[in-house]
Amino acid sequence: MQRISEVVGITLRKMREHARPGMSTRELDEYGAGILQHYGARSAPGISYGFPGATCISVNHEAAHGIPSNNVFLQEGDLVNVDVSAELDGYFGDNGGSFVLGKDIHNHNKLVDSSRRILMMAINRIKGGVRIAEIGRFIETEARKDGYRVIRNIVGHGIGRSLHEEPFEIPCFYDRFNTARFKKNSVVAIETFISTRASQVSEKGDGWTLITKDGSFVAQHEHTIIVTDTKPVILTKANRI
Repeated sequence: MQRISEVVGITLRKMREHARPGMSTRELDEYGAGILQHYGARSAPGISYGFPGATCISVNHEAAHGIPSNNVFLQEGDLVNVDVSAELDGYFGDNGGSFVLGKDIHNHNKLVDSSRRILMMAINRIKGGVRIAEIGRFIETEARKDGYRVIRNIVGHGIGRSLHEEPFEIPCFYDRFNTARFKKNSVVAIETFISTRASQVSEKGDGWTLITKDGSFVAQHEHTIIVTDTKPVILTKANRI
């Protein structure tokens, strides 16, 4: 788990550094695929679900699972999300991060910074025995303080021998019906989906990409962590989100 988490963290960081205005999302994805191949890792969305790309790259009003394309070109000031998950020697790692490409001409950095900050604050509150719903409550409360909402139909998840394992639902909001608790020594992927207005996303029509119908922007950040009795161990810290 440590090794594959390091690999996806490095891949995400290098893809973010490599992104340039004028580059197609397919070109950026191919760059990431080369890094994964260098380490002997395989794209998790591809081998698990048949996703048509090595990584998920979502731009502006796309919230998640964006398909890399030769026809989508990155532009200065775009809100870009890259989600990298992969498998190595039977174990999976997952991380993601939104960033503004180049100059922040559309004023997205406040949203990005909020998502990043809330994720780290939430992670620091996770330990064995803590209710999953309480972490969701914290994320939603902090987002509201910043003037944002959370996306309620995309969630974090457990991870290990497969990309998605128990607990299958680690939401960004308080779900009073979710009585599950974080378990010591378990590995989970914690995600924030912070939105300017929308609280739901819908499938775009390509079978994969999730978008906001009202034109809202969404920032996502994600780390794979080990739950302990105290502070969690962040396995994907190499991405430096």
